[in-house]
Amino acid sequence: MSTWRDDRNAIPPWNERPKCHCGFRTWLQVWDEPLPQGKKGCRFFKCADIDDDFKACTFMQWVDTRPLGAVRPIPEQVENKSQYYARLTQAREEACLAREEHERRVRQQQIRAALKIQEEQFQAREADLKREEEKQKHRYKEAGQSSTTDGRKGKEKFLRFTQ
Repeated sequence: MSTWRDDRNAIPPWNERPKCHCGFRTWLQVWDEPLPQGKKGCRFFKCADIDDDFKACTFMQWVDTRPLGAVRPIPEQVENKSQYYARLTQAREEACLAREEHERRVRQQQIRAALKIQEEQFQAREADLKREEEKQKHRYKEAGQSSTTDGRKGKEKFLRFTQ
């Protein structure tokens, strides 16, 4: 299986390109100068100079360590500026979509966690209310029994006293 490094006219996938000092993915070019000697026809990555601070970025990384012009035809231009910008835009859009999807999933997890906490709190409050209701019923029952007993004793005393 051949890779883009084997095929001199192939353009590497966006995520396999190195990043320059500016933080951008680099642009693949072909060296066409006679110096340094032996580098004519070699591919290299360089900064696309797309930052807005008007400083020249000097990043450069060779792909080919030796010229392959004698073995294969030398490509004139591997990638032009518009192709680079199209790939840059596509990569940014894909990264933005991936970030939005990640944020959406995180929000869903947060909502689920909050709902679970609310459900647990609701169930705990409901259980507390049921216990309180049982206590109240028990108190009323005890109070009712004791008052009826006291009431009967009071009646008996009253009847005895009146007789």
